[in-house]
Amino acid sequence: MRQVVKIGTRGSKLALWQAYHVEELLQKAGLQTEIVIIDTKGDQILDVSIAKIGSKGVFTQELEDQLLDGRIDIAVHSAKDMQSNLPEGFEIIAFTEREKENDVLVSHSKSISLKDELVLGTSSTRRVSTLKHFYPHVKTVEVRGNLQTRIRKMEEGLCDALLLAYAGAHRMEYDHLIVGELDLDEFTPAVGQGSVAIEVASKMSGDLKAKISSACNHQETSLRLRAERAYLRVLEGGCSIPVFALANLSQNQLSLKGGIVSLDGKNRISIRVEGDAAEPEKLGQELADRVFAAGGKAILDQIKTTLNK
Repeated sequence: MRQVVKIGTRGSKLALWQAYHVEELLQKAGLQTEIVIIDTKGDQILDVSIAKIGSKGVFTQELEDQLLDGRIDIAVHSAKDMQSNLPEGFEIIAFTEREKENDVLVSHSKSISLKDELVLGTSSTRRVSTLKHFYPHVKTVEVRGNLQTRIRKMEEGLCDALLLAYAGAHRMEYDHLIVGELDLDEFTPAVGQGSVAIEVASKMSGDLKAKISSACNHQETSLRLRAERAYLRVLEGGCSIPVFALANLSQNQLSLKGGIVSLDGKNRISIRVEGDAAEPEKLGQELADRVFAAGGKAILDQIKTTLNK
């Protein structure tokens, strides 16, 4: 009897889209699958900001618990939700092909622009801090929950528009509501934005790991995200720290642009480095060193002090 790969996922429509996408890749490779839906702390607590809950593992802890005791074989996450340092005993074995990385404005009003006096809904400190830096006249309101809940809150008048990842809006077929695609230089995305990560317990058999990785891992995306995550790892950036990074691959060269912005938006550091695609982690470390040297360490320390008050 062939082993059934149990795929752990959160229960939102977007999380299920990701799980079904991974399931399809695995089935094409001849593996049998089963979807297992798991509720996480981040899904249960919607009236408190992620920063106040504690950003580490807010969307992953419960899935990791079930990986460890064998109730599921793999956990499927948005790559941008993955903490920079995984707990001991876990590893990421695949990143799916990346969707367009941009942030987008989502609204029923086609004429909306960041030049306007707006109220934008977002739960991302990176997006809030970036708006404060480039568009200080724009107001923001905390909006959490799945994509459908956020859109309903917008329709009820909580905000004029939402600031979201293109990948989520597109996968949930809200393209008709996308009224603006934001510039990658200003709104450099969260690390991993647009890709799906597959996490396993390290104790999983090497043979099964290899089969799953072969079926799901997109090599170019993996190289890009390994560089981005190496940068994030040095900054120990969770969901509540406004750091950003985006790597691009051209032939055998990786270009990595990233930085940090203060919570009040006044100080923003953004630096680009380039290096050999064979050493993505080295490039991430180099970017972190340069961002710290340019004043990023002081900004990071101030952010952590503020969030811990």
